[in-house]
Amino acid sequence: MAYSQGVTVPNMAPVFHPTMSEEWMTDRSNQLKENVLGILEACSTIVDKLNLVDTLQHLSIDHHFDEQIVSILRNIHASESNSSNLHEVALRFRLLRQHGLWVSPDVFNKFKDEDGTFNVGISNDPRGLLSLYNASYLLTHGETELEESILFARKHLASMESDLKPPLAEQIRRSLHLPLPKTLKRLEALHYMSEYKDEPMHNSSILELAKLDFNLLQRLHLKELKALSRWWRDLYREVGLTYSRDRVVECYLWSYTAYYEQKYSRARIILAKIVATIIMTDDTYDVRASLMECRQLNEAIQRWEESAISLPPEYLKNFYLKLISTFKEFEDELKPYEKYCVSFSIKAFQILSINYLQEAEWSHHNYKPRFYDQVEVSSICSGAPLTCVGLFVGMGDTATKEVLEWALGCTDDVKASAVVTRLMNDLPSFKRGKNKNDVASSVEFYISEHGVTSDVAIAKIGSMNEDAWKTTNQSRFELVELFPAVQRVANVSISMWFMYANQKDAFTFSNGLDGMIRCMFVNPIRF
Repeated sequence: MAYSQGVTVPNMAPVFHPTMSEEWMTDRSNQLKENVLGILEACSTIVDKLNLVDTLQHLSIDHHFDEQIVSILRNIHASESNSSNLHEVALRFRLLRQHGLWVSPDVFNKFKDEDGTFNVGISNDPRGLLSLYNASYLLTHGETELEESILFARKHLASMESDLKPPLAEQIRRSLHLPLPKTLKRLEALHYMSEYKDEPMHNSSILELAKLDFNLLQRLHLKELKALSRWWRDLYREVGLTYSRDRVVECYLWSYTAYYEQKYSRARIILAKIVATIIMTDDTYDVRASLMECRQLNEAIQRWEESAISLPPEYLKNFYLKLISTFKEFEDELKPYEKYCVSFSIKAFQILSINYLQEAEWSHHNYKPRFYDQVEVSSICSGAPLTCVGLFVGMGDTATKEVLEWALGCTDDVKASAVVTRLMNDLPSFKRGKNKNDVASSVEFYISEHGVTSDVAIAKIGSMNEDAWKTTNQSRFELVELFPAVQRVANVSISMWFMYANQKDAFTFSNGLDGMIRCMFVNPIRF
């Protein structure tokens, strides 16, 4: 079985305004950063600070002001909040929780009646309700009051959506489709850049910086994508696995969602290459290899040395050698004190292979494991645990031994990311049907084990996804010392909500991604 080709890498480069050279844009961007830094420092009230931080996040330029934002939010967290404005209270709640600073859901009690239900007065406050709705999606396990907040806000937002004017109407529509905490940051920036000028307190310097920064990064991203495409074409031709999906752009997109910042260029490329090797290995186990060939390939991967070349079948020998050499190339790109990081990704790859073999054994022997056993194995087979290890390989100082051991252990946030990746993928897989050697999807296992309808099983999978999302949120507070790493893993989870939204597999069947990819990597923001 051969897969259809993925999104093609466009040949054109971004076309900036003819009077704007890249050098001019960089200089102007640096000037504007100083201007915005001055605006940050001049903010005197908590509300102004919260609104400005929120704006910088919406426009995806907050990465230039990380230190200042952390300092601002820590000071706000340490101070009392006396606001009786729903938007302000909810915005404070969301921004602090996103940055690993605990806020109790009791802050919303002031908007409730004695019986614990929200008072009628706030049902006519669309901006406040939108803020409450988005903030509530940072809920953790056991926070039923935030689940009730989501239902309350959604009900009233849906009823008033058609009567509102832009840009608020569009912002509500987007959030009802996918709440802000689950939204790809760069995609939100594209939307918000066209809306920000209509905000009552908009600042022209901030908007100009956002556009320049997006276009400058876009040029870098397209260069990376073209280089990765050349690497992929050479790899694809050399290993000759024509049954494998041609998904180099999607591999880069997955990496890009974990980190888009300029300083992580090396990390992006390494992670995209790791994802590409995952796809080839996955398709070999799922589509092409016999059970004996699966065992032979896994034995070679566990040995991870060129002398094991006699183990895999003839058609996989080139792939096996390229697999080893690719990870060796990662080592060559790292500084001497960073090289140990690659060993963690190799170990994660070996764990992935063991679980691929387990699925192959189940499939070939027509064995049906218990539902939760299947979810545990198939979550690893989603590739997310390896991705969560691989994303740190090129990240420099963030990739401490403690971080890599945590990621390899596949607990907390990493396990939640794997569950979301697996279950979000399983919903469209259930509709589509499986490949030759695929184990049945988790939906089918749940139906078989519990004797329920597909609707009940799909609802259960949805509930498990939401539980995994709560674990992701909870990790921000429980793993404070690993917070930067936790945030990157959370980005992997967020990308899954995008890739598999509405029970569609945009990774395998990527026609729907073409427009977005052009907006992200080809079409510049116009001034």
